[in-house]
Formats: sequence, structure tokens, C-alpha cells
Amino acid sequence: MTDATRSLQLNAQGQLRHFLSLDDLPRELLTELLDTADSFLEVGARAVKKVPLLRGKTVCNVFFENSTRTRTTFELAAKRLSADVITLNVSTSSTSKGETLFDTLRNLEAMAADMFVVRHADSGAAHFIAEHVCPQVAIINGGDGRHAHPTQGMLDMLTIRRHKGSFENLSVAIVGDILHSRVARSNMLALRTLGCPDVRVVAPRTLIPVGLEELYGVRTFTRMEEGLKDVDVVIMLRLQRERMQGGLLPSEGEYYKLFGLTTQRLALAKPDAIVMHPGPINRGVEIESAVADGSQSVILNQVTYGIAVRMAVLSMAMSGQTAQRQFEQESA
Repeated sequence: MTDATRSLQLNAQGQLRHFLSLDDLPRELLTELLDTADSFLEVGARAVKKVPLLRGKTVCNVFFENSTRTRTTFELAAKRLSADVITLNVSTSSTSKGETLFDTLRNLEAMAADMFVVRHADSGAAHFIAEHVCPQVAIINGGDGRHAHPTQGMLDMLTIRRHKGSFENLSVAIVGDILHSRVARSNMLALRTLGCPDVRVVAPRTLIPVGLEELYGVRTFTRMEEGLKDVDVVIMLRLQRERMQGGLLPSEGEYYKLFGLTTQRLALAKPDAIVMHPGPINRGVEIESAVADGSQSVILNQVTYGIAVRMAVLSMAMSGQTAQRQFEQESA
């Protein structure tokens, strides 16, 4: 991430202003985000699941690309912070009629929302909006193209930390469609920043981007038997057929035969290894049902932690925006 992108995400005090990517965000900020999310987990256990941190604020979920899980958890997160929530499925409305992203942005600004959660099929869309949005609005990236899914990355980090403690002694394997996965990129960045010493990527050669080892400091494997050996965490990825072009894989059956997470393959990892998946799961393609539903699976925990992480991101970004406005007023 360039200095310009870093300054776009952080205010003059180093607080979160927009949340677009995990590139080069400091370890201290990621740790603060995890700590804040930890504190919000208690809210979900209350009879009344509300705190007043965003009372009077409006959060607009702008989804140019469908995602039930991400959209729902952002809605719940905003409502638990007492914000007013508007959800727009833009993919079925204005853009299909020829309206540009810039036109859509201006119309959304006219609604006087305080924060936009943006999901888009094009890489860089959230960054573009953050560059052009009016200064008092915070932008949260809910996933853009193949580029980034930072809140998914951080909910995965919270899952790992709550089940494994610190990151300093862990071996983590990320398995599957690395080439098309924004989740994989966000996880690799987060794990590196938080001090994980052994991050492994396991995939068919056709699904491993060129230069991955140098760019992210990971080790690549093309055989499950080698990549899963003695790992503490296995993160399975969805096979993203909708983003594939050409014959990257012979068949889903062949993929499962070589790279599906079965009970036998999981036995290669440490006995207390945890299994994760960002969802939705393709059973019998990426993962065996006995593993997905087994005692080492923390997939449903990820969904619970996702609400707390998104509460943390929303509250920290709004706080950072407020601090930035105060700083600009005092400096004027």
C-alpha cells in the first residue's frame, strides 16, 4: 500500500478513518481492533443486544455484489451499535440501468449517510469511493473483486486468537482457490502483520498467483500431504467457479480428490488444529461434511465473531472520522 492509501485509511492521529485493506496497517491498530471486537462479544450474549455508540448515525450497506452472510452481519453489527441502517442491493437497480459508480456515489451522499459499507465485484471500487466521497463519510470495504476482504480477514484473526492465543508460534495453512480469493490476500497480510511465522498456501499450481512467496512471505505447496503437516490452523477457501476463466481445474471431483479436506487429511495437522472456512461451504468439493461439522471446526464461531469484528470496525471508523473533523476545525 502506498503512503497515499495509508493516509486515506488513517487520520492525522493514526486512528481508523476508512477501512479498505489490511495492507501496511500497523500491528497496534489490528490488535486494538481485535481487542475492541473481544469486548463486543459480550454484547451478543446480553438479553438486550444494544450499545449506544452509533445512536443518531446512519450506516448504508451498498452491495453491488450479493452476499447474504456479509450483508447480514454488517446489518446486525450496525443495529447493535444503535445506528439506523439502510441496505441497498445496487446490483439489481441503478447500475444495471447504466448509472456509473460515481453517479451512484453522489446519489448515496444525498441521503446524508455517515458511513457506507461497500461490496463490489471490481477490485479497487471501495478505494475509488473513499477517494471521492465527501470528507465526513467513512467507507468500509465489504469485499472488492479479487483484491481485499479486510473484515473477513480480521474476523478470521479473532477466531484464531480466541482459539489459539498469540500468533507468534503458529503454523497456518490456507488451502484452495488462492488465485481468485480476496479472503486469502487479507488473511496473508493480517497473519504477517500479527507475527505468524509460518503461513502456508496449499493449492493446485494453476490457482497459485505468480510471485506469491516474495509478495506475502508465505510458503507454497501443491500437495496437501506436505502443506498440512503439523499445522495449527487450516483455512479452507471456496472454489470460485464464477471468477474462473479457462480450464484451471479438470473437474470438481478431481479437485476434491487432491485438495478436499477429509478426516484423513486433517489427521496430518496437529491433533488440536482448528478448521475454518469463510463460507459458503461447498461440501464434497472443498471439505468433507464430517470435518465441517466435526469437533475441530470453528466455522460457525467465525460467523459469531464476524458480528463483533464488524461492530469494532464501524465504531472505530466513526470515532476516527469524528477525531479527524475536530483536528481539521482546530487547525483551520
